[in-house]
Amino acid sequence: MASSNPTVNPVVHLDHLQKHFGKFQALKNITFDVRPGEVFGFIGPNGAGKSTTIRTLLGLLRASSGSATIFGKDVFHDAVSIHRQLAYVPGDVYLWPNLTGGEIIDLFLKLSGQAHNVRTDELLKKFDLDPTKKARTYSKGNRQKVALIAALSQDADLYIFDEPTSGLDPLNERVFQDAVLALKQQGKSVLLSSHILSEVERMCDRIGIIRAGEIIETGTLTEMRHLTRTQITVATEQPLTDLAQQTGVHQVTTDAAHHTTTFATDSEAMPKIIDYLAAHNVTSLQSTPPTLEDLFLRYYGETTTDPIDQPTAKDVRPHA
Repeated sequence: MASSNPTVNPVVHLDHLQKHFGKFQALKNITFDVRPGEVFGFIGPNGAGKSTTIRTLLGLLRASSGSATIFGKDVFHDAVSIHRQLAYVPGDVYLWPNLTGGEIIDLFLKLSGQAHNVRTDELLKKFDLDPTKKARTYSKGNRQKVALIAALSQDADLYIFDEPTSGLDPLNERVFQDAVLALKQQGKSVLLSSHILSEVERMCDRIGIIRAGEIIETGTLTEMRHLTRTQITVATEQPLTDLAQQTGVHQVTTDAAHHTTTFATDSEAMPKIIDYLAAHNVTSLQSTPPTLEDLFLRYYGETTTDPIDQPTAKDVRPHA
C-alpha cells in the first residue's frame, strides 16, 4: 500500500526541474514526488514534456536547473547505481532483429543481475507472446510485450513506464494494469506516464498533470474532482425555465421528446442546485460523476503543438 504520510522520504523527487534545448525551454518547472508503494500517474498530451522528464530521471538528459533524485541519489551523477534498482519500459521499443523474443527477455534480465523465472513464464502466457519468434517478425504490440515482460519479471524497487501500452490491444492493456496493481500490493513504487486516462484512473494513487513543460496540478483523483463538473440529467414536474441562470450551471440542453433536461454543474454549486431541482418536483435524476478524462479535457480543450517529446535513438531500448 502507498504511504499516506507525505513526510516519508520519496522514492522519486523532482524540485523545480528545468530543461533547455538551446533557446527552447522544454521543461519549465517540474516538481512532484513518487512515494514508497505508490503508483503515480503522469498525464499530459503528446508533446507536453512527459518523456523529456522521464529521460532526465533516467540520466539520459542532464537538467538545466533544479534537482531530481531517485532513492535519494542524483539522477545524472548516480545513474549507474540507480539503474540497478529500477525497471523501465518506453513507448517505442526497438529490439535486436535477429534475436528471439525469449532471448531478448533473458538478456535484459541478465543485464539487471536477474534470471528467467516463474514470473517470466506466467507473463509470457498472460501476454500471449511467442518467445521463439525473431524480433524482426514482431508487431509493435509484440515488441512492447517483450519489454513489459522483461521489466515486470524483475524484482525492482521502482518501475518507470512511459506510454507502455502503446500498440497493445484492450486485453493486453488489462493484463498490464493487473500487473501494476500487483506491484502496488507488493509495496513497489511506479511512475506511469500515459495519455490513456482510464488506465491512469484505474491504477494510480495520485496524478500529476503536465502542460507545456509545467506541472499544473497534482493530487488524488478525489482531491482534483473539484476542478471538474458533474453531468446531470433530470426530469421535473415543473419546467426549469431559469435553470441556465443559476450559479454554477453550464451547458443546459432540453430533450422535449423525453421531457428531460441535461446540464453540467460545478461541484461547489451542487447543494444549491439540488435544492433548486427539488423545488421543481423531481421525477427522475441521473448524475454522472466527473472522471479523469473530464479533468484532462478541462486543461487541454485546445490541441497542443509543443514539440517537446521527440524520441531519440539512444533511449528507446527498454532498460533492464
